[in-house]
Amino acid sequence: MATYPHTRLRRTRKADWSRRLVRETTLTRDDLIWTIVLSDGKAARDPVPSMPGVDRVNLKEIVKEATRARDLGIPAIALFPHINPKLKDSAAKEALNPKGLIPEAVRAIKAAVPEIGVIVDVALDPYTDHGHDGLMEGDVIVNDPSVEILAESAIILADAGADIVAPSDMMDGRVGATRKALETNDYHDVMIMSYAAKYASGFYGPYRDAIGTAAALKGDKATYQMDPSNTNEALREVEQDILEGADMVMVKPGMPYLDIIRRVKDEFAMPTYAYQVSGEYAMIMAAAQNGWLDEQRVILESLSSFKRAGCDGVLTYFAPKVAAWLNY
Repeated sequence: MATYPHTRLRRTRKADWSRRLVRETTLTRDDLIWTIVLSDGKAARDPVPSMPGVDRVNLKEIVKEATRARDLGIPAIALFPHINPKLKDSAAKEALNPKGLIPEAVRAIKAAVPEIGVIVDVALDPYTDHGHDGLMEGDVIVNDPSVEILAESAIILADAGADIVAPSDMMDGRVGATRKALETNDYHDVMIMSYAAKYASGFYGPYRDAIGTAAALKGDKATYQMDPSNTNEALREVEQDILEGADMVMVKPGMPYLDIIRRVKDEFAMPTYAYQVSGEYAMIMAAAQNGWLDEQRVILESLSSFKRAGCDGVLTYFAPKVAAWLNY
């Protein structure tokens, strides 16, 4: 095998044009899903202190944001609710309100910007007064009753016009129950993006601030979200969700779990996504605002790492900023 000086690997790095010719991974606007937090408040925009540059937006403002996404060439947006605490209870009743914040937002977006893809989180934690992703009996998160409500919620969201429902709770059997409910109600074309390998991570703190669950959360979520030490378990979770009818799978968080993304993609060759979560966003923005990192360079590098690991796309709060950069 030829080696130096016959082989000089720096040759192809010499010029911008040659680096572009041999580039193995390319990030485009088609790889972006914009994660947006909605509020049922009157203010058009409400800044999230722990996520510099991220605002909660109300129903009127979300249509403007969807239009902005379309104009930037972003294929899809993912919606997450911040609701009045008075609407929260132990039974997550507001999750089954067909006129609730997210169904109303989906209808408004689809009426104004029908060409944008709309992904909706299917979860109970924004609606429970204890901040957990399932119903509780005493101190126990109960699986099967939670799954029933999640499947009902998915139908309400599909009826509102959602293109993709994304179960994020990590209850056993929730993908199968959701797929069965969609098929029974003739929503054959509604896709499921499963949070298939979602870890009990410390990177979710700013998001819990954003949706208003941080103060209410009692204990952690380790009895249903995955142990960060595990890798083989992730493959079992992903396989189960695929068999139950998931059209695409997600790993969450993103950068701390690039090895999981790679294993999932190699094993299943499924459409695979990462969620660049709030803690990842907050760390980058805090460092950039302090002048410790080059904001644009580091954001693009972080997103490229997901592509390199095998992702077909990334859910990220950086989407509009990145789409604007990639337009030039």
